Amino acid sequence: MTENDAMLNLWSATAPPSIQAPPLEGDATADVAVIGGGFTGLSAALHLALEGADIRLIEARSFGHGGSGRNVGLVNAGLWTPPAEIETMLGAEAGTRLNDALAVGPDLVFSLIERFHIACEATRNGTLHLAHSARGFGDLRNRHRQQIQRGAPVTLLGLAQSAERTGSEAFHGALHDARAGTIQPLAYVHGLARAAADSGARLHTHTPALGWSRDAGGWRIETPAGSLRAKRLIHATNAYDTVLPQARAFTPVFYLQFATSPVPEAQRGRLLPRGEGCWDTATVMSSFRFDRTGRLVIGGVGNPAGWRSSTHRHWARRKVRSIYPALADLDLEFGWRGRIAMTDDHLPRIVALGEDGISIFGYSGRGIGPGTVFGKCAAQWAMTGAPESFPLPLSRTRSDIMAPVKAACYDLGSLAAHLVGARLGGS
Repeated sequence: MTENDAMLNLWSATAPPSIQAPPLEGDATADVAVIGGGFTGLSAALHLALEGADIRLIEARSFGHGGSGRNVGLVNAGLWTPPAEIETMLGAEAGTRLNDALAVGPDLVFSLIERFHIACEATRNGTLHLAHSARGFGDLRNRHRQQIQRGAPVTLLGLAQSAERTGSEAFHGALHDARAGTIQPLAYVHGLARAAADSGARLHTHTPALGWSRDAGGWRIETPAGSLRAKRLIHATNAYDTVLPQARAFTPVFYLQFATSPVPEAQRGRLLPRGEGCWDTATVMSSFRFDRTGRLVIGGVGNPAGWRSSTHRHWARRKVRSIYPALADLDLEFGWRGRIAMTDDHLPRIVALGEDGISIFGYSGRGIGPGTVFGKCAAQWAMTGAPESFPLPLSRTRSDIMAPVKAACYDLGSLAAHLVGARLGGS
C-alpha cells in the first residue's frame, strides 16, 4: 500500500474528475503565488480570485494528492484540543479568537459547497465523538461542559442513546456536535479547484516548487520547467513537504483507512441512520463512517506500509467486528494512508517566511474546516498585508528536534496497540 497507488484510495475511485490544470512552463508572474493544492491552498486561491486578485497556484502532483485527498471526511468545528486548553495555552483573548474562528469552520465549508454546487456527498447532520470506555465518557462530559459554556450546539448522549444513533453497543456514550458533518474530501478539493479556476485563478498541477528566494522584486519560485515571480507567497503543503525547513516543526503521523464492500441495504437502515461521522476517545484513536454507497470506512493511527500491512488489516477486520458484528464478513476493498502534521501543542502554525511570505501547517488531523478557514484568512492577508487577518499570530519557524523520535513512537505505538488487540481478541 503506497501513497502513490490511487486505485486503493476510495476517495480517488469515487470523486468526480478534476479539472485540467497544465504544468507551469516558462517564466510566469502573479501578484500572489500559492504552493499546495489542498484545502488551504485552494481555499486561498478561490478567495483571492473572488476578490479579483492576480493569483497562480502550483501543486506538485494532482489536486488533493496529499492529506486533503486522504482525509476521513469529517467537517468538525474547532481542533482536537478542547477550547479551554487552547485558551490556557494562548491566553483568554487569543484563545477565544481562535476558538471562535474555527467554530464556524463548517459554516464556511458547507456554504462554499452550496454556492459553487460542489458534488461531494455533503451531509450536515453532525458528528459523534464516542466514548470507548467509562473514562472516555468522563472526557466527553468535560468537553460537553466547555462547549456548552461557549454556546455550542452539542448534546451528551448516554449509552442507550449512542447505541440508537450508531447502531452499535460498543460505546459508553457520545458527544454530538450539530455544527459538523461529513463530505467526500477529494471531491470537495476538486470542487474548490474548479470554483477557483472559474473565478479567475490560474492553477498548475505537476509543478513542484524546487525552492524559492526573495529579492527587491518579490518572491521567485523555481519549478522544473520555469519559474514563478510574485509579490506575496502562501506556502500550504502541510505534512507533504518534508524537505523545507518548516517540515522540522511538526511530527509526521500516518493515518490509515480501509473501506468495506457496500453494506447490504437490509442491514444499512439502523447503522448511523443520520449519516454522522464518528471517532473515539481511545489514546490510539480510530474513526468510522459510511460513504454514499454504504461502504463502512474504518480509520486509525498507523502506517500500513510494508510488513506492517497485515497487522493493520487484521486490526481493521476486528474493528469492524467489534462495532458491527453483523458486518464481520464484508471484504475490505480499499485501503490507503495519509500523513498528518502534528505540532507539539496540537495547534496550527502560520510561519513568517520573510517579508510578504507565509507558511501554514500543523492541523494535527483537523484539516477540512481549519484548512478552509485559514485559506480564506491567507487570502485576506495577501490582499491587505495585515497579519491580523489570521486568528493566530505569525511566528518564526521553530524546529522540534524530537520530531523523528515522536514519529517513531506514534508508528510503533499504534502497531503495538493493534498487535495487542489481536492477542486479546479485541479491537
